[in-house]
Amino acid sequence: MLMSLSSLAASPTPPPAPHTGGLLALVHGTAGLLTVAALGIVLLLVLIIKVRLQPFVALLAVSIAVGLGAGLSVTELFGTVQRSDAVSLIESGMGGTLGHVAVIIGLGTMLGAVLEVSGGAEVLASRLLGLFGERRAPLAMGLTGLIFGIPVFFDVGIFVLAPIVYAAAKRGGKSILLYCLPLLAGLSMTHAFLPPHPGPVAAAGLLKVDLGMVILMGVVCGIPAVLAAWAWSAWIGRRIFVPVPQDMVEAAEEAKAALEREQRAAGVTPPEKPVPLSIVFTIIGTPLVLILLATFSSIAFDPSTSRSVIEFFGHPFVALTIALLLAYYLLGIRRGWSRKSLETVSTASLKPVGNILLVVGAGGVFGAVLKGSGVAQALSDTFHDVGLPVIVLAYLISLVLRVAQGSATVAIVTTAGIVAPLLTEGHHSQAFTALVIMAVSAGSIFASHVNDGGFWMVAKYFGISERDTLRTWTVLESVLSVAGFAVAAVVSLFV
Repeated sequence: MLMSLSSLAASPTPPPAPHTGGLLALVHGTAGLLTVAALGIVLLLVLIIKVRLQPFVALLAVSIAVGLGAGLSVTELFGTVQRSDAVSLIESGMGGTLGHVAVIIGLGTMLGAVLEVSGGAEVLASRLLGLFGERRAPLAMGLTGLIFGIPVFFDVGIFVLAPIVYAAAKRGGKSILLYCLPLLAGLSMTHAFLPPHPGPVAAAGLLKVDLGMVILMGVVCGIPAVLAAWAWSAWIGRRIFVPVPQDMVEAAEEAKAALEREQRAAGVTPPEKPVPLSIVFTIIGTPLVLILLATFSSIAFDPSTSRSVIEFFGHPFVALTIALLLAYYLLGIRRGWSRKSLETVSTASLKPVGNILLVVGAGGVFGAVLKGSGVAQALSDTFHDVGLPVIVLAYLISLVLRVAQGSATVAIVTTAGIVAPLLTEGHHSQAFTALVIMAVSAGSIFASHVNDGGFWMVAKYFGISERDTLRTWTVLESVLSVAGFAVAAVVSLFV
């Protein structure tokens, strides 16, 4: 049986002594391992930024290079062709991470796709706009991004909700920034801080933290952060005027027509009546409530049959499966979808997920190699000598990796592998470790700029110049990052 990365991180067994037979190990001891770690991270950045190598391949190549440089043998890295007791770090790192992450991301992706195709997002935005009125339309857009962003990936949220932003901005006659920035803040916050999004789920698996605790701390840190981002959006949106991009309005209409054609081809005939808002809230809220109940029951109650039942239904796998089945019935079967339509929509939604899973899995490999070679322990000892709290170090490492190479997922999984020994040595609580995950997630969204695909998506979808995107979107992400980390740091003082 393959050992999970999280169990490797939690194992009380002291890490192995630095190897001396590596092909690249020129010096031994802490100094040599730190040199290998530094060169490995530099190589990772060069491969992603300069060579433009796919992050999955870059992480895998750097993991192998760091392992050999630290003195790991080929057998320790890859195992053997014959069946033996040798544990392959690459297999255990990949399998241990994806065993936890893949199911959650897969179920969450399919849930988001059914909500998207059924028109749930459009209903949510339209109802909130009607409820808050013209003057508070930016707040309505922010709440739409916040709620719809829970089950839906960031880029999908932009694609689905951008036409609603265009319509609201045209009616208001004001800068599109007043409407799109609050929406983007909501989408970005949920993507960074809340499961079932890849970053927090991957970090929870790597550091062996209960997902309910991650959700709880994600809400605690994310809500103040998004409020700060909304305040910034209101301020900057009144000072920079960006008109509604007509070409994107036309493109959005064409995309909507194409989506309708795809729905018809899949046998999906949208009913005349829109999706009830209560159903949208029920489907989105069900997994969150179940997971949180399971977390609280494990803290508040002694072992019993009732607690076992609550924990069963609150396990992320079960909770998300229940939510997906609810969506299939309430948004699909009951509204005229065929079973073939549900299968088509679900299968199509999983196509973009492969890249995410491979990157997360390769990050798990990198973490396993750092742990198994003793590099992570050497980094841990060095960070202890620096004297900074682990939550600050986690934020700074993630921030530097994010700014340098652009990918939030790469920043999260790499940082989690580096800080894991710092957490296991101190015997920290689940709550504190979840706050460290929040710090890592906050660092991973800092200062989105030209090396981040999200930067260009925002600029092109909303017709914002590169200069103004740096002045608005880049600063918005930095506000979210700093505010989220500040709350995590303050709360960590009390847990």
